[in-house]
Amino acid sequence: MRVGERIEAGIRRLNDVIVDRPRAVVVAFLLLTAVFAGGIGLVSTETEPTEGFTEGLDEQEALDAVNEEFEDPFAADGESTQLIHVSGNALSKEALVRNLRVIERVESRESLRVADANGPATIVAQAIDPSATTVTEQRRALEGATETEVRRTVRQLDDANPAFSRSLATDFNPTSASASASITVVSHDVPSGFDDLAGLQTEVASIAEDEPADIRAFGTGIVNDETGQVIGDSLTIVMPVVVLLLLLFLVVAYRDPIDLSLGLLSLLMTVLWTFGFLGYSGIPFNQQMIAVPVLLLAVGVDFGIHIINRYREETVQGFEPVEAMRTANNQLMVAFVIVTVTTVFGFGANVISDLTPIRNLGLASAIGIVFTFLIFGLFLPAAKLEVDRLRERYGVPEFNSKPISSEDSTLGRLLAFPARASRYAPIAFVVVLLLTGGVAAAYGSGVDTSFEQEDFLPPAEQPEYVTSLPEPFAPGTYTVTETINLLEDRFATSQDQSVTIYVEGNFEENHALAALSQPNADPPDALAVGDGGSARPTSVATVIRSHAERDPEFGELVARNDRDGDGVPEQNLDRVYDELFASPSGDRAEQFLTPDRRNAKVEYAIDADASQAEAAADARAFADDFRYEATATGQLVVFDAITDIIFDSAIQGMILAVGLTAGFLVVAYAVLEGKPYLGIVNVFPILVAIAFLIGTMRALGLSLNALTATILSISIGLGIAYSVHATHRFIDEYNDGRNAYDAMLKTLSGTGGALLGSMLTTSLGTGALALAITPVLGDFGLLMALSVLYSFVFTVVALPPAVLLWERYRGAPAGRPAASSA
Repeated sequence: MRVGERIEAGIRRLNDVIVDRPRAVVVAFLLLTAVFAGGIGLVSTETEPTEGFTEGLDEQEALDAVNEEFEDPFAADGESTQLIHVSGNALSKEALVRNLRVIERVESRESLRVADANGPATIVAQAIDPSATTVTEQRRALEGATETEVRRTVRQLDDANPAFSRSLATDFNPTSASASASITVVSHDVPSGFDDLAGLQTEVASIAEDEPADIRAFGTGIVNDETGQVIGDSLTIVMPVVVLLLLLFLVVAYRDPIDLSLGLLSLLMTVLWTFGFLGYSGIPFNQQMIAVPVLLLAVGVDFGIHIINRYREETVQGFEPVEAMRTANNQLMVAFVIVTVTTVFGFGANVISDLTPIRNLGLASAIGIVFTFLIFGLFLPAAKLEVDRLRERYGVPEFNSKPISSEDSTLGRLLAFPARASRYAPIAFVVVLLLTGGVAAAYGSGVDTSFEQEDFLPPAEQPEYVTSLPEPFAPGTYTVTETINLLEDRFATSQDQSVTIYVEGNFEENHALAALSQPNADPPDALAVGDGGSARPTSVATVIRSHAERDPEFGELVARNDRDGDGVPEQNLDRVYDELFASPSGDRAEQFLTPDRRNAKVEYAIDADASQAEAAADARAFADDFRYEATATGQLVVFDAITDIIFDSAIQGMILAVGLTAGFLVVAYAVLEGKPYLGIVNVFPILVAIAFLIGTMRALGLSLNALTATILSISIGLGIAYSVHATHRFIDEYNDGRNAYDAMLKTLSGTGGALLGSMLTTSLGTGALALAITPVLGDFGLLMALSVLYSFVFTVVALPPAVLLWERYRGAPAGRPAASSA
């Protein structure tokens, strides 16, 4: 017995179990559902939007070192909260007092674990009254001061305390003592492993909101809390729409409430099994994972419609239920296995990504597809037989058991039209498809790749359809994006406008600072923003020059050790550092040089016209010019590194998915049918669909990002189902003695109806993700809907001429009429 015959015999034995012992199969699957349901409570939610993408990157490790080693009063780390005060003048006496009132109320709550607070209000108050060490004393000192005294103090602080101006908006005017916004950092004394930072910071935010001023709290905990809220709100909005759309189209497809209930039960079981797997395996649920249940519902709908529709095709011909299901499942099981394997290849190809969230998405969706096959390939047929037996026993009528389409129906004739048209010139059809697909792919090769934190955050202004939703669908209030925009607009803290060079070496060596400054004269284009095309750095050398201008004694020390007169000393650096760190500029110096003088950071402004990729590439090349070991880092560089990996993941995943799918189909059709080249024919429509999808992405201005990067391989996995079902039905009809043309007519008029129903439900179901709150999910949903539409269209349009050419060049067997004479 050949391999194909053994496989077919195994499938028949499996189907015999399903149709002969349906009750046992149903009970077994219900028990497994209970087991998987136990894992749902173990599912964890990952709310840090970008954390998983940065793991293992050299640029991120350098950035972590920078954040850990250099003090930055603006860094809202895991133990601090930023209070951002927006006002007509955040330095007026009234604004400063209001700021201190908020801090005072925050400090009074023991649960908020306040260690200290630093900002313009505390600095001004202590300058007015150096004995005011508590927040209450500082508030009283400010309340007792005059507006004139406050303005004079602000002017003095601008000269004496550089950190003061850095806590103010870039429009800070020392002459008028005015600024449109300020930042105060509240530090929290929390133990190691503290995990309720979100609760702590949201409580601070509620206190700030009670003050009659625009004071808002911001920090990592608030960002993570809103990200988690976005996940929940997106599911609350998207899933009911998905279910409603599926329900509407399943009603049309099944036209029988009992069959509809079985289909919905199978879909529910698929989701329960998959979420249970996530819980037991420890894979966290994040924003990208919202796509998984939608994808599984799409494939499940496809399987369900095919099995019910094929079963009905047999029953309307007069076969008894058991024999009808045996025939239907014997034919469909092979197709289901092929679809499952190819879909696993498509979805699972993402596990090769170097980015953990994309790997997790690939693994979860691949496992979910296996569950979908088991439930719809084994449970649903068994449950359908068992329910039909009960229906017959209790006299429950059938509402509508006709298949979706047939050869004699208008829909059947419409779906078969491409086959009739391509009959006369299949070569021309294939050539046109190849040319148009090639043009679309060439155009789409210029699609952008991006990675931005804003992709994971809700827009600052929600569309009206979101804000007008009634409870319980109404989303929460989001502030993070608006606050981030405020910080970028008003403060010189945006990492999108600068890059950081992390330098490791001994900075007490003579000429160490000169070596740090030497590359600045001839930087790459993106960093050449200074006078004469030089770089514009901010480093410990900058602090030394600045302090030397304000402190004559320190200036003399620098001059004595500055041989070339450039303002940077070349010798006795240890003494220069000692004097600098002991001065009022010491806190500023600590932001660029570690106390042990072994590590330094240099911040470089970048050309506003330079793209992220250009700036990051130039920063990496510039780091190589340093005498010491140097690494380019910063948010811009890290995100660019992720962008490169995203692009590589998309291309590698697509190539792997296509290669595995094509190879498997060639082997499968060779083993099962002795027709290996049908595997290539099977892949042809999906390749054309992917080409058009890539072209559409560029035309719509959509980029490959943290989620849409998976669309290429996922589209292969999801779209190949349409071509596989059509090809498998074609083989059945072809093996019954029909020529390729007649077999394709029969296929498209019969299975084509199921494909159409599946396409409508799947495209609208996945397209519902476009309603999600975050852009990354909305773009993914739109592309998934287009992918499914293209897969269906090109299965109907591209498969018939390809099959006709396959028969022509394969040669029609003896006794079988050629397609051209049919």
